[in-house]
Amino acid sequence: MKKIILAVGLLTTFVSTGVYAQQSGVKRTDLQRHPLEAVGYETIQARIDLAPGTAVGMHSHPGEEVIYVLEGIFEYQLEGEKPVVLKAGEVLFIPAGKNHSAKNIGTGKASELATYIVRKDKPLLVYKK
Repeated sequence: MKKIILAVGLLTTFVSTGVYAQQSGVKRTDLQRHPLEAVGYETIQARIDLAPGTAVGMHSHPGEEVIYVLEGIFEYQLEGEKPVVLKAGEVLFIPAGKNHSAKNIGTGKASELATYIVRKDKPLLVYKK
């Protein structure tokens, strides 16, 4: 039981402080987190704000990510695909484990609502090496 509590605590710490929060020009605000009926999975919602010209490098998640652009203009690059440019009101689905990056290509702040459907026992974000 202590190992489970420790693992959940470490994952919560990683997600709430996360790589996003430590990168200059990126602000991550965790909005909600809930276990799903599917054993071992949870949903996490976060608002991600990027300053102009800021990018988040190639990374993946242990589950699907659904993105809704709140404001600004993003360029998303999914590994092996052509870049996709999205503006406020547009959406993107990123499959589980798919490496991708995001960049604010506008002149003002760019914000997205990221919804993750992920495994509880894995780190939320893994940068590509």
